[in-house]
Amino acid sequence: MPTPTTQKAWIVERMGRPSKALKFHSDWPVPSEIPKDHVLVKIQAAALNPIGYKLMQVAPNFLAKRPLIAEHDFSGVVVKENGTEFEVGDPVFGFFHVSVALKTRQGALAEYAVVPAISVAKRPSNIDAIKASGLAVVGLTAYQSMFHDARLEAGQTVFINGGSTSVGLFAIQIAKAHGLNVVVSASGKNEELVRKMGADEFIDYTKEPLHRYLTSHPPSPKFHAIIDAYGLSDPSLYTHSPAYLAPGGAFVTTTPAPHNVSLTELGNLFRTIAAMTWPTWLGGTPREFKVYGLVQNKADINALRDLVAEGKVVGVVDSIYEMDDALKAYERLLTSRATGKVVIKIDVPPETNDVVDSS
Repeated sequence: MPTPTTQKAWIVERMGRPSKALKFHSDWPVPSEIPKDHVLVKIQAAALNPIGYKLMQVAPNFLAKRPLIAEHDFSGVVVKENGTEFEVGDPVFGFFHVSVALKTRQGALAEYAVVPAISVAKRPSNIDAIKASGLAVVGLTAYQSMFHDARLEAGQTVFINGGSTSVGLFAIQIAKAHGLNVVVSASGKNEELVRKMGADEFIDYTKEPLHRYLTSHPPSPKFHAIIDAYGLSDPSLYTHSPAYLAPGGAFVTTTPAPHNVSLTELGNLFRTIAAMTWPTWLGGTPREFKVYGLVQNKADINALRDLVAEGKVVGVVDSIYEMDDALKAYERLLTSRATGKVVIKIDVPPETNDVVDSS
């Protein structure tokens, strides 16, 4: 079947919350040119990420180069392989790096997309298009933050803050697959879930501030790394970390950004900036602070694919929405109560046509 010239797509047209920033188009052009080392994918499902709505809210139009197609994570089928290692008909999953999205204005909330082959992997046969749509961004965030940024090795212990977040759930599974001991924080209601994913120890962050609990109950041996999957704006977990993070260990955070617009959150942000830049010889925290940044890496996305194919990592889906209900999907994500990925169906095969949550 020939590729159409127009498609349905959700377009980010202005700065603001998704309800204000997004507009649905039924006649958005399908890319007619495919650069070298890129593939054309017919998208089956897209998964939402916090970075998507955060960029809508904070990046002005001249920096974000709007209008552009929304979102980053997807699963789909290759329709034009363009001389890459893929073949027409290959089921795949992948992502749009923020820099690629800004340059090409391509995104996941559309029926077709041109994607760099370096950011795409074949979908394992043991996972469907819905769950595969949420693999790439959070899976690579977990993988790279632990093994590139924190340089963890088998037998070491990692503390994952925000274990029930999408990144946290992947980090638990990937860490266990690599022989790490895993200590996790989450609310008490999610203890069963994070233990099911493989957590060895659990801390309920709602009972006592984490830095206070860990200082009074220091692990032995100390953690070899702390992965902040929640993205704390308050730097206390880092500034008190010498009590529970081993010398040479790294504190890696995903997005240390304000979670709402308030004086408290803005104050925490300034405290975090000061903590991460203040030198140790002036009394700064003697532990490495890193802000994670997603990297396009073919070896890493293939390693993630292999873990999924081996059954060592599974996708966790919170809820599923039709393409027309994308704004409702964002409302769910904005509650910060989603456990797993919020997924939008675009053209899912009947055999994976799961029940849609439009609540």
